[in-house]
Amino acid sequence: MASLPPLMPAHRDATRAALPLGQDDERAQLESLLTEGGSALFFDVDGTLIDIASHPDGVDVPSHLIEDLSILHDASGGAVALVSGREAQVLDRLFAPLRLPLSGIHGAEVRTTASGDLTATAEPLPDDVRAALAALTRRFEGLLVEDKGASLALHYRAIPAAAPELEEAIGAIVAPRSRTLTVLPGRMVFEVKARGHDKGAAVRAFMAQAPFAGRVPIFFGDDVTDEAGFAAVRELGGIAVSIGRRLAGADVTLEDAQAVRALVGRLAATAQGASAQGRG
Repeated sequence: MASLPPLMPAHRDATRAALPLGQDDERAQLESLLTEGGSALFFDVDGTLIDIASHPDGVDVPSHLIEDLSILHDASGGAVALVSGREAQVLDRLFAPLRLPLSGIHGAEVRTTASGDLTATAEPLPDDVRAALAALTRRFEGLLVEDKGASLALHYRAIPAAAPELEEAIGAIVAPRSRTLTVLPGRMVFEVKARGHDKGAAVRAFMAQAPFAGRVPIFFGDDVTDEAGFAAVRELGGIAVSIGRRLAGADVTLEDAQAVRALVGRLAATAQGASAQGRG
C-alpha cells in the first residue's frame, strides 16, 4: 500500500490555521485534513479507541478496529502509535495480532517502530512505596490496585465517594519522595509514577525520528492524563482531539470512543480506496 506523504514544517502552520477553534464544522475539517494524509496519529486507548470497562481486564477491542488501524499504519508508512497508561505487553495482547509503535505507562515505555525494541525510560517504583500503596486496599474496600512496575494505579470506580480520602492517603505516602514521584489523577483512578515521564514526552520521542518526523501530529485522548500529549502536539504544530468532553488544550471534540472508531474506519476505507486506485 502506498504511504501517505509527510507534511514538512512549513505546512504545519497552515494545518492549524485551517482548523479555527470553536467552529461547528471543526470535526469535518479535522476529517478532511486527515484524509489528505501527511499526519502522524497518536491514540490513547481506554476511553478513546475502546470503551471503558468496570475492570481493566474487561475491555473489548473490536476486530474491525484492529484491521482499520493496521490499514492506517501501512498507509502512513508506520506513523500510527498507541500512547497509553497501560503496559506495552498488555497493549500488544489487546491488539494482537497487530503490532504498532507504542508508548506504555504514561511514557515510561516507548517503541518507536512496530518492529523495534521496547525502551524503558523509568525505573520501577520503590518497593516500600509499592507496598504502602497496595496496603490501602485494607482501608478502602473495593479499591483495585494495578501494579505496572514503573507505576501503580489505584482504581476507585467501585467506591467513588472515597476519592477525597483516598487522594489524601496516597499523597501522604508519596510526599516524602515528591522530588522523584508524582500522583497522576485520571477517570476514577490515581496513578503514582516517576516525574519526568508523560505522554507528551513520548510524543516528542516519536516525532524526533522516522516515520513520524516531518508529519503533522494529531493526538486523540479522553482524560486529563492526555493533556501532556495535547500540549506536545500543539507545540509541534499539530492538533489535539478530545473525546467525550472538552479538555484543556483541545482543538476538536468527538463524542465518544465509538465516534473515534468510526473515524478510523472511514480513514481506513479512504486509504484502501486510494491504494486500489493507484494499482489500477
